[in-house]
Amino acid sequence: MLRDFIQAARLRTLPLASACVLTGGALAASAGVPKEHFSPLFAGCLLTVILLQVLANFANDLGDFANGADKAEGHERSDRAVASGRISASQMKRAVVTTAVLALAVGVSTVVWAAGDQLLAVLFWTATGLLSIGAAYTYTAGSRPYGYSGLGDISVLTFFGIAGVAGTAGLITGTFDALWLLPALSIGLFSVAVLNLNNLRDHVSDAATGKNTLVVRMGFDRSKYYHAILMGCAWGALLAFWALDPAGPWHGKLWYGLFGLVHFQHLALVFRTQEPAELDGELKKIALSTFAISLFLFLSATA
Repeated sequence: MLRDFIQAARLRTLPLASACVLTGGALAASAGVPKEHFSPLFAGCLLTVILLQVLANFANDLGDFANGADKAEGHERSDRAVASGRISASQMKRAVVTTAVLALAVGVSTVVWAAGDQLLAVLFWTATGLLSIGAAYTYTAGSRPYGYSGLGDISVLTFFGIAGVAGTAGLITGTFDALWLLPALSIGLFSVAVLNLNNLRDHVSDAATGKNTLVVRMGFDRSKYYHAILMGCAWGALLAFWALDPAGPWHGKLWYGLFGLVHFQHLALVFRTQEPAELDGELKKIALSTFAISLFLFLSATA
């Protein structure tokens, strides 16, 4: 049973989820936050985001089963815990509630540590956390999952980008810098690109079960151009950030250049691909390279 829950938690998604916190932590560290203040808040933010991602994965396993996305003819998902019968729907519901409570507890503790007796700040960050929990659950679960209406992309950009990156930096520093929106957009757009690859891979079964992602709405070939726009804008935002913050502790440009070459080759493969299943490896490539970019930013600011 434990092994089944670990599989349902989809640990391979955690590096991408942590990318926003690593980038936000890099921004906070570059602002000169003392280590004794930085370390516990960064750890709290990271643990909260990991729990939110596990919550989203549990809810996705449950929601896709309940809404029929795992039952498309010829596309049965034996890898899904609830659809395969390894975990019952009631057991997964309890896991969802437990994970949500843990995420809320860790998140609120982190907020109280950061904001102290500043009641408005505590309320603001707690409300942000509750919205994140709600977004994680209702993506594919509940009576009206927004992921089935093509709204997943904007949600990922918001929570993995703007809120994840700028929110982490803001919570740790207690301030806000508009320049942070550029790396926030970059990580957010890379994360949307990962979602888009997932939707490109699954567009046939999604269409058959009424999961109207943007790929289903735009079509397989047009979505490739959308994917190129996402990747190009993500790099553009990151390059603009470096240009506008020349005094920042951002090193290792050669390594970023290698990531750029990998992404260019990736786009060429995406445009050549006609068999959706072949994109599964590319999904992992972009997820891990996004994590690596965020890790390089973090190490540059904290080393």
